[in-house]
Amino acid sequence: MSTVNAGPVKAQEPSTVRQRTFSSLKVPNYRIYMTGQSISLIGTWMQTTAQSWLVLTLTHSSTALGLVVALQTLPVLLFGPYGGVVADRADKQRLMVILQSAMGVQALVLGLLTVFGSVKFWEVCALAVALGMNNAFENATRQSFVREMVGRDELRNAITLNSVMVNAARAVGPAVGGILIAVVGIGICFLLNAASFVAVVASLLRMDRSQLQPSPPTPRARGQLREGLRYAAATPTIAIPLAMMGLVGLLAYEFQVSLPVFVERTFHGGSVAFGVITSAMGIGAVIGGLFTAARGRTGLRPMMIAAVGFGVSMLGAAYAPVFALSCAVMLLVGWASVSFIAIGNSTIQLTSDPEKRGRMIALWQVAFQGTTPIGGPLVGWVIAMSDPRSGLAVGGVSCLVAAAGGFMLARRVSGRGAPASAEAEGGPV
Repeated sequence: MSTVNAGPVKAQEPSTVRQRTFSSLKVPNYRIYMTGQSISLIGTWMQTTAQSWLVLTLTHSSTALGLVVALQTLPVLLFGPYGGVVADRADKQRLMVILQSAMGVQALVLGLLTVFGSVKFWEVCALAVALGMNNAFENATRQSFVREMVGRDELRNAITLNSVMVNAARAVGPAVGGILIAVVGIGICFLLNAASFVAVVASLLRMDRSQLQPSPPTPRARGQLREGLRYAAATPTIAIPLAMMGLVGLLAYEFQVSLPVFVERTFHGGSVAFGVITSAMGIGAVIGGLFTAARGRTGLRPMMIAAVGFGVSMLGAAYAPVFALSCAVMLLVGWASVSFIAIGNSTIQLTSDPEKRGRMIALWQVAFQGTTPIGGPLVGWVIAMSDPRSGLAVGGVSCLVAAAGGFMLARRVSGRGAPASAEAEGGPV
């Protein structure tokens, strides 16, 4: 595990802290990318909120809600590793344009079906599968493309700021989505999300290709997927974060299933209350992400600490007696969740070989999203068999178990004499 030298800490000027926190934004291509993505992600979170509420409206079933989430993430489980192989082979900028355009079309179709009042549950399921197929290839491509925009020195900061952007959109998107659902209907959220993809595609086309730093494309060869799996298993700073995220992703990151039912049945809230509690988590994630970006910590120990904080805060939110207190604790849930993701993602990217980075990110996404086809219905079943609080609580327990398991695995690796950390591109992990 990583170690930190103790010593006197000097006070730093606020301007220095700001420069370090936002250092990757000095790269013009990354600024353009962040602008387009920030608009698109607000639309994405609006669609996520609207889709959850649409499924509840159509079926009144937490199990059905878990099924839709599972169908949307099942392709990531099945095809995500191959998506990493494609990302290592492809021109990532051009592939991103194609994939982002396809996501806009999916949102447009869902929006038109909903606005005209003809949407059926099976159609939501089919479009969720289509979006999941796109995500199976887009996730690894998008995240490995960040390295090509900013270079290795700014990679850690860029990954964290990207997480901040995602969660800032989480703070804004659900709140706007909840209001739009109440005022103009669910379908408008899908149509606005479709329009938001124009911004991200335009940002990709505006980039200066001469300033990109593409990794050498991996030539086609047999066994590249197996090669990536062997490499991940043999590298502790990749294998241990993947194992931790596998468990946490399975049970903790099922907020699309747990939160709507938690708000509706525990506190008898509507779409606006759902937007408020989701936004509270997003605000906490923004604060936590900026803190993580300024500190620049990566490695196994910080990831374990974030997992403990994630678990404790989820348990607190689950058993808060009133809605206002639950929202307040969700700020801490957001803080810890984005720290856990950013630290784990950065550790894997900085440790992995450049020609294998797409495959390693794909495995990370499989552990994060690909476990949802199992975890989503499982959490929905837990809620159906007990109560909505248990849906959040089981996620909190999984975080604590992951932290303990990661600690034991790291100790076991160290006991065998194998290094639990490696010199990464951006410095020691």
